[in-house]
Amino acid sequence: MKRFIDKELKAWKENPRRKPLIVRGARQVGKTYSIKQFGAGEFENYTYIDLERNIDMRRLFEGDLQAKKILADIEVLLGQRIIPGKTLLVIDEIQACPRAITALRYFFEEIPLLHVIAAGSLLEFALGDISFPVGRVQFLYCYPLTFAEYLAATGHGDAALTILKRPFKVSDSVHAFLCEELRRYFFVGGMPESVNAFVETGSMKASFEVQAEICETFRMDFSKYSRRSDKDCLNSVLTATAKAVGQQTKYSRLAEGCSNPTIKKAYDTLGLAGVLRKVASTDPSGLPLGANASSKIFKTILLDLGLMRYLTGMPTDVEYSTPDLLSIYRGGVAEQFAGQELSVSQNGNLFYWARHAKSSSAEVDFCVVADNAIIPVEVKSGPSGKLKSMHLFLKTYPNAARGYVFSTQPYALLPEEKIAFIPLYFAYSATGGFGEL
Repeated sequence: MKRFIDKELKAWKENPRRKPLIVRGARQVGKTYSIKQFGAGEFENYTYIDLERNIDMRRLFEGDLQAKKILADIEVLLGQRIIPGKTLLVIDEIQACPRAITALRYFFEEIPLLHVIAAGSLLEFALGDISFPVGRVQFLYCYPLTFAEYLAATGHGDAALTILKRPFKVSDSVHAFLCEELRRYFFVGGMPESVNAFVETGSMKASFEVQAEICETFRMDFSKYSRRSDKDCLNSVLTATAKAVGQQTKYSRLAEGCSNPTIKKAYDTLGLAGVLRKVASTDPSGLPLGANASSKIFKTILLDLGLMRYLTGMPTDVEYSTPDLLSIYRGGVAEQFAGQELSVSQNGNLFYWARHAKSSSAEVDFCVVADNAIIPVEVKSGPSGKLKSMHLFLKTYPNAARGYVFSTQPYALLPEEKIAFIPLYFAYSATGGFGEL
């Protein structure tokens, strides 16, 4: 699978100011696969150690953290020669040995020519328990496959290149094709194993089975979170959040029989694990958007569309045959899709706008920054005359350059209203996510 992260890894390798790299992200989003492919293609060889499975390797980091000694011991234990500048050292599941994270600074200081990549799925839990090597490491985040990556993985490379361009009006036949592929992606999702199962079998049922396995793996992981949160509460919060994508998150609605502090703890834990992502309400009067974000008013999206499908228990046959893509699961799937694409284009910084007043309330699905401008984003169908919240936003915040409406309509500009109707499949590139695969 071609991934955006591939080019980011190459750029890291060629950077003369390179430092040890930590690749972060939830379980099973493809971190290890991408790193191994990078090691095999860009180096004479790579050395791989898994600190979750190999307890003997953890012992290397128990004593003095002398990088050269640790490297020599790895060579002995694995029977592999590690040559700085020619070998990539991969330390996977590094959160299982927090002292290995601390050791990264000594690799940087003592063996600067050595390329070192660490990866971890529950890394955020370990970071609070160690002396972190600030200024001695770099970070890279790995997400599920975007729609463009999915198209490339399913053999539609030209279509992927099309939606990575700045939005434009495509032909009716291409528009219909992209909408139909987007419908499939809504259900297959972007978890690499799910996509691979669909590619190999041509069966969505195979990808659904993978999604169930991944969700159950996450639930099994709850035992690792248990010292932080109640397992039953974690499970309830995960399921309830999936069913409420697109709605304001209220802790009291996420788990019956649990106190708000307990629910909040479970919610924050799932956020640390990368299973869900908070979309904070913000006052978009200026940049950065995070400066005026609320900690009390927010929505939530999940890690992945396919996992949302499984967790909600939506009747797939009924929802898949829904004529309007934006109406699938009461519009929740389309908003989840937009949130996933924007998570990548906005580097994980997701916001929306909500105004609650006695006489009326208004809400815009997302607020993004593209070309150094604030842009309100709605995910819906319908004529511009019905976009009351969008019009109110643009009137209230004249600093906003324009508004985007993601829909299944063809691309169209309404310059007099400062609004662009953009096909939903352009969500990534429309919000600044340009690139090639």
